[in-house]
Order: sequence, then structure tokens, then C-alpha cells
Amino acid sequence: MSQQLKYAVFGSGSWATAIVKMLCENLDEVGWYMRSVYTKEHLLKEQHNPAYLSSVEFHLEQLKLSNDINEMANYADVLIFVVPSAFIYSELQKLTVDITNKTVVSAVKGIIPETGKLLGEHFHDNYNIPFENIGVIAGPCHAEEVALERLSYLTISCADQDKAQAIADMLSSDYIKTKISDDVIGTEYAVMLKNIYAIAAGIAHGLGYGDNFQSVLMSNAIREMKRFIKKMHKMKRNINNSAYLGDLLVTGYSTFSRNRMFGNMIGKGYTVKSAQMEMSMVAEGYYATKSAHLLNQKNKKKTRLPIVDAVYDVLYEGKDAKKVFKKLTDKLD
Repeated sequence: MSQQLKYAVFGSGSWATAIVKMLCENLDEVGWYMRSVYTKEHLLKEQHNPAYLSSVEFHLEQLKLSNDINEMANYADVLIFVVPSAFIYSELQKLTVDITNKTVVSAVKGIIPETGKLLGEHFHDNYNIPFENIGVIAGPCHAEEVALERLSYLTISCADQDKAQAIADMLSSDYIKTKISDDVIGTEYAVMLKNIYAIAAGIAHGLGYGDNFQSVLMSNAIREMKRFIKKMHKMKRNINNSAYLGDLLVTGYSTFSRNRMFGNMIGKGYTVKSAQMEMSMVAEGYYATKSAHLLNQKNKKKTRLPIVDAVYDVLYEGKDAKKVFKKLTDKLD
């Protein structure tokens, strides 16, 4: 891979906008696919995304904008997908061009609900993308802090370490530090799971649990994450690295975390539907909770996941959050 390769971002939410901003620090031109014609026209007129990170102003000469997913997939060599997991399947249904020789990078924070697969697995199985051409972007990194150019950290995972480093170089800047990893599946599962645990942290906060409980919840969450990922993909990894523990902590504690915000509303008595309607952004952890629960149910020997199970009971079984979390407190140590 070289600096001459063309990059394109697919999606128009806050994280997609942040990734475009990072790439613009290093590239003369960045492709950007967005479904909304309005968003594209607004960007062309006002130089910023109308709905997300509107404080970030772009130089239009650096952007190649399109509402056609095939045009953008054909244009770029490195395709970075940042469409919410709930919508990625329907978006990919529009993809008809051959992307076999492209490098595909997932910045999607969840499993595809329709297939139960990670995005990398979906591209390998359905588009014949070799695993060495599939990457993952993990945090800890909030889009809002990228917009403010606060020091942030990314981990780029790919089986081909040269590709991982090349992508990392394109995302690096004075305020973005990067590292690389070969744990593609593990980091992608970690990105999914941390949103579930952030919802749990939000529910606990909404119910009135304090910092003492939150610390116990997070320490149990990282061990639960370790058990889940080890079951799904056994390899040597340090679960205390920033791509796992760091991303979990920032998502569980930050006021920028939409999943924590969603959970907080549930803890305060909102129904799932009313909380979703009030939020302007998608809480990926809602969909991830069902996916993680179903994946665990498929295992002959189920992994012990008390926090995931508690969140699932509240969000999908309609159980009372106060009662569920009271039982959860006895299962943590």
C-alpha cells in the first residue's frame, strides 16, 4: 500500500465525519459516500455536515462527494464503512461493482443483525474479500473529541501488518496517535461489546447507582468481554490494551457516549422506543445486545455473560430495570 491509494468513507454520521476529518489531514482528496442528498448539498454549500459535528469545516477541494455507493466503491482503493450496523445490510444490497481487490475497513460498531456476522466476515463470505484485505478501526476515540482536536488514540487491526500501518499513517496527526494489531476479529467484537456495557453503565447511573458500583461493573465487564472474545476467537491478546479496556472505559464513562446516554434514559424510566425516538443518533449497543445474546445462545457451552444478559432482559424482554440490576449486583465480584 502507498500514499497514492484512494480512500473513501461510507456513512454520514458523527464517526464517519470524524474519520473524514482525520483523512483530510493527510490526503489531497477523500471520497465520501452519503445516502442523503440533503447532507451532500448542504456540505457543498456550507462546508460542514448539517447534522453531525457541524463545527468541523471541510475544504471542499479535498472532498469527492457522492450519493452513489457504487461510484464511490469504484473510485477508492480503501473502503472505510461507518454505516450503523442496523442499516449496513440494506446499504450493501446496493453494492454491485466488483470490490474483490479492494481493502475494506470496518468502523461499524456492531454485528450485522440480519446475518449475525461481523462486517469483515460478511465481506469475506459475500464479496470474496481475502481476510488479509480486511481491517478494523477501534478506539478509544470519540468523534466529538476528534472534532475538538483533543488528543485521541486509534488501533487499526489487519492480518496484513503493512496494510494496517499504511491505514494508520493516513489517520495519524498531531492529535491522533495510532497503533496496529493483528487481532481483527477480537477488536471487532470488542467494539461491539463495549457499547453493551456502556448501556449497562447508563442504566446503573439512571437507577441511582454511584461510582463504587460503576467501577465494579466495568471491572466485571472487561473480564466478561475477555471470556466472550476468547470463546469466539481464541488467540493471544492482552485484554488490557487500549483497543479493548481503553475503548470500554471511555464508552462507559464519557458524557459523549450515546450508548451510556441511551442506558441512562432507560434507567430513568424511558421505554426503549421513547428513548430511541428522543435520541438523534443510533445507540449501536441496542442492536449489539441482541446479537451478542443470540451468538452466546448458539454455543453448546454458553459463556457466562451476566451483564449482557441483564441488558438483554431489560431491552428485549421488557423486564424491570431496577429488579434486573438488583439481581445483577449479586452476580458481580
